[in-house]
Amino acid sequence: MILDVLLMIVAASIIILSLLQSGKSEGISSAFTGSGGLNLFANTKERGPEKFISNLTLVMGILFFVLVVVIRII
Repeated sequence: MILDVLLMIVAASIIILSLLQSGKSEGISSAFTGSGGLNLFANTKERGPEKFISNLTLVMGILFFVLVVVIRII
């Protein structure tokens, strides 16, 4: 019961953190048209709040995965 509530909180925080991140490309239209040179493996130089939000999103994603596995086992 408590783990389910925690899972919902982590899921909501992942959604919010994903929306707070700045776009790293020119938009979805450039991905379909091929313009803009979309490179998914480019080394991005994040600084300050952007890096903190990116790292926090990564931590929340890992926590989400662990919670799902723990809830499934229990």
